[in-house]
Amino acid sequence: MEDKNSENKENIAKNEIAQREEEILKFWEENQIFKKSDEKDAPNGEYIFYEGPPTANGKPGMHHMEARAFKDAIPRYKTMQGFHVRRKAGWDTHGLPVEIGVEKELELRSKKDIEEYGIAEFNKKCKESVWKYVDLWEKFTDRIGFWLDKEDPYTPYEPEYMESVWNVIKKVDDQKLLYKDYRIVNWCPRCGTGLSSHELAQGYKDVHDMSVTVKFKVKDKENTYLLAWTTTPWTLPGNVALAVGEKINYKTLKSGDENLIVAEDRIADVMKDKEYEMVEELLGKDLVGVEYEPLYPYLKDTLPESQKDKLKNAYKVYSADFVTTQDGTGIVHTAVMYGADDFILGTEKDLPKHHIVNEDGRFIQGTGFLEGKKVRGANDEIIENLGDKVFGNVRVKHTYPHCWRCNTALLYYARDSWYIRMSDLRDKLVKENSTINWQPEHIKEGRFGQWLEDVKDWAISRERYWATPLPVWQNEIGENTVIGSIDELKKYTKRSGNKYFVMRHGEADHNVASVVSSKADNPHHLTDKGKEEAGEAVGKLKSKKIDLIMISLL
Repeated sequence: MEDKNSENKENIAKNEIAQREEEILKFWEENQIFKKSDEKDAPNGEYIFYEGPPTANGKPGMHHMEARAFKDAIPRYKTMQGFHVRRKAGWDTHGLPVEIGVEKELELRSKKDIEEYGIAEFNKKCKESVWKYVDLWEKFTDRIGFWLDKEDPYTPYEPEYMESVWNVIKKVDDQKLLYKDYRIVNWCPRCGTGLSSHELAQGYKDVHDMSVTVKFKVKDKENTYLLAWTTTPWTLPGNVALAVGEKINYKTLKSGDENLIVAEDRIADVMKDKEYEMVEELLGKDLVGVEYEPLYPYLKDTLPESQKDKLKNAYKVYSADFVTTQDGTGIVHTAVMYGADDFILGTEKDLPKHHIVNEDGRFIQGTGFLEGKKVRGANDEIIENLGDKVFGNVRVKHTYPHCWRCNTALLYYARDSWYIRMSDLRDKLVKENSTINWQPEHIKEGRFGQWLEDVKDWAISRERYWATPLPVWQNEIGENTVIGSIDELKKYTKRSGNKYFVMRHGEADHNVASVVSSKADNPHHLTDKGKEEAGEAVGKLKSKKIDLIMISLL
């Protein structure tokens, strides 16, 4: 038994490296080496280093240690070169990571659940949660020898930090770079918020979806159909137009008793294993203006009165530059509210713009068999419902964007959002990037450089609750006022205009007798002097047009 215990002790004993590390850490602590390093002469001035803050509602992991190794080594090196490097710790206290963590804790599944729970109470929980594992993080920080000033960390939920964001947004607006627009955003139906193009790049996944080729019946032509292809069958109930390439060659094919219109370059794939004969040659421009019958009535049935006049432009064929013959049929199904190219075409042609899908990714009331169903779960059901309007379908593997936080498949979804005109800064950003020493070097002209070359306007709106509020006020005619500080906000804050009169009762028996009592039923009445005082007060207040009188029983 003794030998066994000795063996166990040997197994759990710290190795020499661990012991040496702890001795060094103890020496640093006892001799305040970090403090001395921070206070030493810095003939070369300041070297700016920003600690990318972790979220303390999650535990530290190996990837944090790797990142912090770099973030520690560089400031130490610059300190030895004679620079002063401010090593201020910080915590990422805002945003979706925190909210999602609290949602899981409270077993909330959506924004609606948050609203029912209470936004104020939810935000209180978020504020508490950001410190959940702070002790563990600080222990982790100390153990890996990461020098940070933990005594005075920055916490972005504090007003002064939120105010600094306001200041930046104000400066962006001063440079005419801030604007609001109604366009397609990358929308997470689970989180109920849009994502930026940068966030989008973090969440692509390979998925298997049902693709479908659908027959759109040409109006007033018997047995004649336009073939269109899509990998998002759930958007078909929202179809308002079809798009063709003006210079693309199309063919009318007779197959059985049906005439099918398809791009010439796509015939081999579309008509595979099917018998057909050529009937007619067409250019895309010959198809422009052709009208067809809607697949579903739901868009027309739910369209608001203000949009009904635009129906005259719907369910027609239009030409569009984005149409190719690389895949599909050469004819593109267009659902204005659920695709970037679709939306641009819809705006250009003044097509109806109306959602048949809610923000939570479910079909709205008035959509028949689809009502209340999640869009991506409805694909197979829509295909089945279309019946003989389906020319063919196959399950395909393709890359599709997902929310980088909750892994929900995103929707391309039209809605209002605030943007920063990063495209106006593209040339400047590219020029500045050329001056940066990148490690590894290939990132400079590679992934990051290419991203800058094609930088998109930055969608900054996040329609959530635990965050810095956008300091933008918009009046009835669309004029914006952007506030850059709390002091500036106070200048726009109107006083209520109310006047308040605070009045104490006149002299009473207990005042004269110097008796202090909180009992309301004590028989202490007004003195004659007190009655006179009360009469005078009433006379003065008669002309004040008092709306409300509140009294204390004490």
